[in-house]
Amino acid sequence: MKLQTGPEDRGLRLDVFLAQRLENLTRSQIQQLNRSGGIRIEGRPDKAGYRIRGGEIIEIDLHSLRPVPLKAEQIPLQIYYEDQDIAVIEKSAGLVVHPGSGTRNTTVVHGLLFHFRQLSDAGGTSRPGIVHRLDKKTSGLLVVAKNNVAHARLSKAFQDRTVEKTYLALVHGRPRASIGTIELPVGRHPSIRTRMTASPSRGRSAFTQYGVLEELRGFTLLQVGIKTGRTHQIRVHLSAIGHPVVGDDVYGERSYKEFIKKFGPFDRYFLHATSLRFDHPTTGEVLDFHSPLPPELQKLLESIKS
Repeated sequence: MKLQTGPEDRGLRLDVFLAQRLENLTRSQIQQLNRSGGIRIEGRPDKAGYRIRGGEIIEIDLHSLRPVPLKAEQIPLQIYYEDQDIAVIEKSAGLVVHPGSGTRNTTVVHGLLFHFRQLSDAGGTSRPGIVHRLDKKTSGLLVVAKNNVAHARLSKAFQDRTVEKTYLALVHGRPRASIGTIELPVGRHPSIRTRMTASPSRGRSAFTQYGVLEELRGFTLLQVGIKTGRTHQIRVHLSAIGHPVVGDDVYGERSYKEFIKKFGPFDRYFLHATSLRFDHPTTGEVLDFHSPLPPELQKLLESIKS
């Protein structure tokens, strides 16, 4: 549907305006629509606190409010560990973790439904088993909850920052220091709502550590550890210090264009969640998992070195 704003609406917050016009929707449903990209002002998404100027056309797509029935799909998943409470799997690059705006099928969730009989539903009906995520173009280890008790305990472990996550990242250029820490808040970009930004004055606290593993011609292989799990955190932080992740066409667009001219198409990030260490949510046993670089990343390293 489309709504036309008028002079009398000037100054109203977007969510307040919509709550007045769409009396059959709750405020939380309106927020859900906005988060999923179902609300656009003059063709572009914006935050719920956007102030109406008067005269805008607001488009609302109600499809994202409809629960999408999830069906199991036979998606290959590498399973590192499984018991009655949890599973540890590896996500391949190109696979979205759960259904969302623009992605209804063939996600990690659909694969989980095929491989496991029971999954937690604490994260919502569209995210069974999902405790944490990786970007679509990032690969690596994920822990999955099979019941809500395990889900709650794992979620608390992530919140308490007791889960140790380590990534391998190939970046453009060479950082000045062989070991470094990046502490810049990460928040939604003020004008491009699909992007994040690192800024000292806005966003949520974010902490990233890195260490140089190998220096190559024009590139550096890093080991990266994070204590917080903000959206796009590693990519945003490394770009903020002038060393975007190889393959990142969002936060390193200029470097990406130069890269593909030399090495050809590369439809993923050189970012791999290589290790995951945490306490088992039921037994308390320390679990430690390691995943080697995928073949396509190993091949790129060899190509750069040759």
